[in-house]
Amino acid sequence: MSAETAINVVGGGAWGTALANAAAGAGHPVTLWLRDATAAAALQADRENPRYLPGVPLHPGIAATADPHRLADARATLLVVPAQTVRGVLETLRDPLATAGPVILCAKGIERGSDSFMSAVAAETLPPGTPVAVLSGPSFAADVARGLPTAVTLAASDPGLAAALSGLLSGPSFRLYHTDDVRGVEIGGAGKNVLAIACGIVAGRGLGESARAALIARAFAELMRFARTFGGRAETLMGLSGLGDLVLTASSPQSRNFAFGQRLGAGASPDEAAGGKLAEGAFTAAALAGLAAAKGVEMPVAQAVAAIVAGAAGVDDVVAGLLARPLRGETD
Repeated sequence: MSAETAINVVGGGAWGTALANAAAGAGHPVTLWLRDATAAAALQADRENPRYLPGVPLHPGIAATADPHRLADARATLLVVPAQTVRGVLETLRDPLATAGPVILCAKGIERGSDSFMSAVAAETLPPGTPVAVLSGPSFAADVARGLPTAVTLAASDPGLAAALSGLLSGPSFRLYHTDDVRGVEIGGAGKNVLAIACGIVAGRGLGESARAALIARAFAELMRFARTFGGRAETLMGLSGLGDLVLTASSPQSRNFAFGQRLGAGASPDEAAGGKLAEGAFTAAALAGLAAAKGVEMPVAQAVAAIVAGAAGVDDVVAGLLARPLRGETD
């Protein structure tokens, strides 16, 4: 496999499988790495991921493996694992990733405990000097895997690297726009998951479309305040990785975060609402609210979600508290 064109994808969930299909569709041989050797062998043999993407064939240009040595000497590596496992996976694969090109982080979250963004986690764990980029935007795995039109954002602090990686991974229906605003893209991806849970709660509680529209607008204002404080640019949040992603995930049960919130709103406990499925926003909520509080950034919606997810407040009490907030100028 040529290092000039080969692409690694680390993570065999729905999003990892979808991005592997997209990269292969853009003309690259792809190594799809799974931690579980049995799952990797089944995926390689059956050419389908029935647990995460049933009915979607694996592109013939993808080779599934559990051998970390096969990740070495690639053009780029897409890291597509949950945010809370990024550090552990990078530590496990540190040696082969040293020659596997830039690492593109595809998790949307903030690490619990350290309250670190994914780029900071990568900087602490990867070999010094390893280029890091972040991919985020409005995208459902099933759409991308099936080759439906999708546009996302890729960010790297080096604008030339961001442009090169975007060109490398873009295909006929999977389009990447590039920016050097890494922090803005990370904040948009992590924050919208928390706010999508809030929108799901509104839907599950039957509070109506008017309430959901108002919540989206006020929640987005929160996200903008947070981004400005933590170094993200307003124009980034207005783009695909901010507003675009929030609009997608704040209105569809296809979003795990929206569906999780919807079940909370209907009366399920946080454990019941999770149903054994990952909702990144449930882990990110406390970190987002904590970072905001430490800097004096008002984020009542994010704080409300954190309280509900932690079991520290009930849905009705939180809704009543939000409705009782003082009236103010809309742009304040």
